[in-house]
Amino acid sequence: MGSTEKQLLLLYSELESELHDQILPFWKEKMVDFSTGGFHGRALHDETIVSDAPRGSVLNARILWTFSAAYNATGREEYLEFARYSYEYFAAHFIDKEHGGVYWSVNAGGTVCNDRKQIYAQAFTIYALSEFYKASDTSEALLLAIDIYTLIEKFAADHKHNGYTEALSAGWKELEDQRLSEKDANEPKSMNTHLHLLEAYTNLFLVWKDKELKIRLQNLLQLHLDKILNSRTGHFRLFFDMEWNVKSAHYSYGHDIEGAWLMRRAAMVLDNQVLINAVNLKVLFMARVILAEGISRHDGSLLNEGKNGLVTDTSRHWWPQAEAVIGFCDAWEIGRDATFIEAAVNTWNFVKSHLKHPSGEWWWLVDENLQPDFSQDLAGEWKCPYHNSRLCIEILKRVPQWIDVLPFSASSQPAKY
Repeated sequence: MGSTEKQLLLLYSELESELHDQILPFWKEKMVDFSTGGFHGRALHDETIVSDAPRGSVLNARILWTFSAAYNATGREEYLEFARYSYEYFAAHFIDKEHGGVYWSVNAGGTVCNDRKQIYAQAFTIYALSEFYKASDTSEALLLAIDIYTLIEKFAADHKHNGYTEALSAGWKELEDQRLSEKDANEPKSMNTHLHLLEAYTNLFLVWKDKELKIRLQNLLQLHLDKILNSRTGHFRLFFDMEWNVKSAHYSYGHDIEGAWLMRRAAMVLDNQVLINAVNLKVLFMARVILAEGISRHDGSLLNEGKNGLVTDTSRHWWPQAEAVIGFCDAWEIGRDATFIEAAVNTWNFVKSHLKHPSGEWWWLVDENLQPDFSQDLAGEWKCPYHNSRLCIEILKRVPQWIDVLPFSASSQPAKY
């Protein structure tokens, strides 16, 4: 057995344990609110639960996706139970029964506190509902996902310039402030929203083979190749006006590597060999750019942001590390360049050494001195189990496809895209 196979075996073993023994126990044991239902909206760095914190639709959709995907990958019934629990709360509190779609947030008692229709949140809801449908065969979940997809296409799609706007009001009307968060530019189109629409439509198409959805998914993938990706630099552009004029200079290494493998997944699900070939070339280019520009030479971690070929933010956030491991493994799958597996392993080793929180979750970030930022939450509106659990799930699904003979534990069931 070669060194690459041994590295993959070890990665498989460690990430299987990470999922079952670390990450998911935290969300099952610490974040469930048995008094009101659902999950607590926030936990501080020291595991203190903020019981009255608002609850975001993005966080709750990601929790629903996580437990659904964990069940789909491993067959463990306990994960399906938590997926059902999450779905019931989500459907009861986040779905707008009057206008359709999902609210941005509710308070701890379940009353709506922000009713705007952020397309990013709609996308994650589709992603979660389609995964839950795959796990449970709950037809209501699929119908909700299709309904939200239809509303996005009706109200958020830009039929003149292509693409999708960022946000609309509760009644799907235009808004002046379209920002996803305070740190984002107030522009009508973004890489981030389009990337997660691509992710959502890919997952929906896996369970609903609708012809028009296929067209819209292929269009989204082409937008990433033609408008969002800078083919010269290998980075995603971040913000745009309605006519796709670029309105930002920075780029995000985490989104670059995440977007690379999500584009490839979309092409594979579309089963379009021309697109697969084109995307494979882009994925390899983007991965090599990230290796050259965005990886710390000292510890193998993925740095946060850059501009004009230079790193502008050296902090190490939790989610880019998870996406880097998947993305580098994905690049390895294309050309079998062992450099990518080494990069994936190095990034995972960094996580083990510097990002693992005693609770089983991960620190939000460590600074350039590799010290945790205690001002950041352990769980909250943006801090979720989606990225790090997905890392584990992707490796559990992929490694059996790469190596013919593996000493798998009985808990893991190889799954296809």
